Amino acid sequence: MYRALTRDIEVTVEPYYLEEQSDPDDSRYVWGYRIVIANHSNETVRLMTRYWHITDENGQVDEVSGPGVIGEQPLLNPGDTYEYSSGCPLDTPSGVMFGHYSMESEGGEHFNVAIPAFSLDSPGLVRTLN
Repeated sequence: MYRALTRDIEVTVEPYYLEEQSDPDDSRYVWGYRIVIANHSNETVRLMTRYWHITDENGQVDEVSGPGVIGEQPLLNPGDTYEYSSGCPLDTPSGVMFGHYSMESEGGEHFNVAIPAFSLDSPGLVRTLN
């Protein structure tokens, strides 16, 4: 589990490998990830946009941005949580993702909430450290 806290808004990420959607013989590796956004602040906020920075093990970068998440722009009152799942395909057996959500407060203030960096590693992948 990976965690980041920005302005009392907590984002946790739990990635998992989707073996049934992956095909290593065809260089296709797919991960799912479950995200929970918890509003521990005293203000109501709306998730407006998302930004992802995805890097595969070859250093190839893909940037993804757009409105909301899974077609929604959830409103989180103080104490609320919002949970969703999504996925990411790669051409390599491992990679890293991180990003941010652009939020808007009730007063119209825009600010970014960090999505923690998390690794995408295929099961059985052997890593060596130099």
